[in-house]
Amino acid sequence: MKNRKSAVSILAAAVLAAACASAPVTTATLDQARADFVSANNNPQVSTYAPMEFKQASEALDQANQAAHRRESLEDVDRLAYVAKQRIATAQEVAKAKAAEADIADASRQRDQVRLEARTAEAERAKREAEAATAAAQQAQAQAQSAQQQNAALAERAAHLEALLNDIQAVKTERGYVVTIGDVLFATNQATLNPNGMSTLRKLADVMRENPDRTVLVEGFTDSTGSASYNQDLSQRRANAVASALGEMGVPRDRISMKAYGQAFPVASNDNASGRQQNRRVEIVLSNDGAQIPPRAAMR
Repeated sequence: MKNRKSAVSILAAAVLAAACASAPVTTATLDQARADFVSANNNPQVSTYAPMEFKQASEALDQANQAAHRRESLEDVDRLAYVAKQRIATAQEVAKAKAAEADIADASRQRDQVRLEARTAEAERAKREAEAATAAAQQAQAQAQSAQQQNAALAERAAHLEALLNDIQAVKTERGYVVTIGDVLFATNQATLNPNGMSTLRKLADVMRENPDRTVLVEGFTDSTGSASYNQDLSQRRANAVASALGEMGVPRDRISMKAYGQAFPVASNDNASGRQQNRRVEIVLSNDGAQIPPRAAMR
């Protein structure tokens, strides 16, 4: 407040000097010093943090104003105004620096308080995190054990399935496992399965019961001997006989499909007895787990 009163007094003196008969001289430096002084006087940081420096700046500006009022040389007025301007700047810089130091000190106190308050919360959080980590580790261990048990069960099931399929000489293909019921397992030119054929089907029925997500497609084929219509009918009857037998052995009919191809899709030459015997067959396609069986036409 005292500094502000001094500033008003200085400005009042300047106005009074201007009212005299002979106007005081001035310079750009003096005008700038006066403007800087007003700005510094309106800055509360200056009066709070740099009162001594601002008093010195006020005295220096007063000397410059008096020199101007006495109409001293412009060089002297300008020199005194420059000194005042520099001291005003010094007061502003000191105030700025000390205000920053005060802000830093206040921030430091606040940080210390926050740290103090955070210690308990941090300890509690660490405790909760440790408890959560322990629970997560226990859960992960349980999941790992469960996964190991599941993998072991799957491996055992796969090995058992492989053994059953090997027993009936199933061949793995892109469409699934293929079990071939050859001509020797049927009565000659008939659709009646002999005991060996029925034995193979019972083993396949066991596989179907243990693997409920799998389906079968029964496909009938013949050689090229005889008319096409006869061969088509024979392949159809043999496919039906196999499908019916599987149904009677407990395989749900909605998991069994049939297709008769007659003399199409030979696997050997029809020019000799051995080749024709290989072509007279029923192929049973066991689907891959949970998958549909692709049509034969797509596999050609």
